[in-house]
Amino acid sequence: QLQASGGGLVQAGDSLRLFCVASVASGRTFRSYVMGWFRQAPGKEREFVAAISASRSTYYGGSVKGRSTISRDNAKNTVYLQMNSLKFEDTAVYYCAAGHPITSATDTQRAYNYWGQGTQVTVSS
Repeated sequence: QLQASGGGLVQAGDSLRLFCVASVASGRTFRSYVMGWFRQAPGKEREFVAAISASRSTYYGGSVKGRSTISRDNAKNTVYLQMNSLKFEDTAVYYCAAGHPITSATDTQRAYNYWGQGTQVTVSS
């Protein structure tokens, strides 16, 4: 189970930090999961934002690269997405996802087994 939070209404140019806390299945550890963030704007398909592997290698989608940082705290079963210099076009519902037994930070949605409920980010221009 994944619980995403941290979304809200901000102005263009502001920063926001999203959180995703994972409840891990018995027999596995959070650190073994690849964690990803995706987003879906109204009327658009869900798109990849960022991912981080168990070894903490990261991969970013083109729309946020250079403005966002994904990180993880395995002791807290939490993955973060720090977003800076937010733009109106960043407005979307942001979803966190977990993948196992994949090993690479990937933008392939079908690689992720578990999805959170999403948190709304609205950027006013």
